[in-house]
Amino acid sequence: MKIVALIPARYASTRLPAKLIQDLGGKSVIQRTYLSTLATQIFDEVWVVTDHEIIQKQIEELNGHVFYSKTNHESGSDRIAEALEKIEAEIVVNVQGDEPFQDSKSLSDLVDVFEDSSIQVATLMTHISEDEAHNPNFVKVVTDDKGDALYFSRSPIPYNRDKLKDLDYWKHIGIYAYRREILLDFTKMGKGKLEGIEMLEQLRMLENGIKIRMVKTNHQPIAIDTAEDLARARSLLDLNH
Repeated sequence: MKIVALIPARYASTRLPAKLIQDLGGKSVIQRTYLSTLATQIFDEVWVVTDHEIIQKQIEELNGHVFYSKTNHESGSDRIAEALEKIEAEIVVNVQGDEPFQDSKSLSDLVDVFEDSSIQVATLMTHISEDEAHNPNFVKVVTDDKGDALYFSRSPIPYNRDKLKDLDYWKHIGIYAYRREILLDFTKMGKGKLEGIEMLEQLRMLENGIKIRMVKTNHQPIAIDTAEDLARARSLLDLNH
C-alpha cells in the first residue's frame, strides 16, 4: 500500500501575505512543513503541490518533490487531486502547508486505520474545553459509536441542554487521509447545501454519504495564518533548539 503525503501550497494568502515563504528559523514555513512531514518516516513519498515559482524553488533547494499546479483551485483538496494525474498513491494524506510542526504519532495513527478496507476517508480530532467549543473558528465534530463523523459545525455540538458537567467536545484538525479514488470522486462533486451554510468542505462528503473515520489525537498543531501565529512558531522553534 503506497502512502503519499501531498502538501497543497498556494502562494496567495489574506491575513499574512505570502505566509508560506516567511522565515521560520532560517528556513521558510513551507520548507519546515515539508521537512517535518518527511521526518515522520511514515510516507513513501512527500510532495509539495504549488502554484508559484518561489515555493517550487524553495522545495527543490531541499531536493524535494514538487508538482507545479497550473490551475486555479477553490481548495487544497482540488489542488492535490490535480497532482494525482502524475503521482501514484493508494493512500493520500493532505498535510496543511501552513502547519510546520507535524506530529509523527498523529499521522501514523491516521494512516493505520486504512488497514480496515472499509474505511475511505479519515481525519483527526482533539479534545477541547466548553469555552473553546464556543469559538466559531474551531470546527467541532460529533461521531457515532464506531468513530465515524455524524456532523461538523462551527457551533458547539452537542448542544448541552441540561448543563451536564464534563461533556466532551471535539475539535476537528484538518489533516485528511483518503483512498485515491474517493479523493478524485470528492473533488468532482458539487458543493453541498450544508457545506455552503457552514463553509466547511468536509460536509460535502457527509452530504454524499461518504463516511469519515475520526482519529483521536492530543497534538494541537500550530497553523500560521497571522503575524502573531508566525511569532509564536518562531518562539516554539527557539525553545526546541
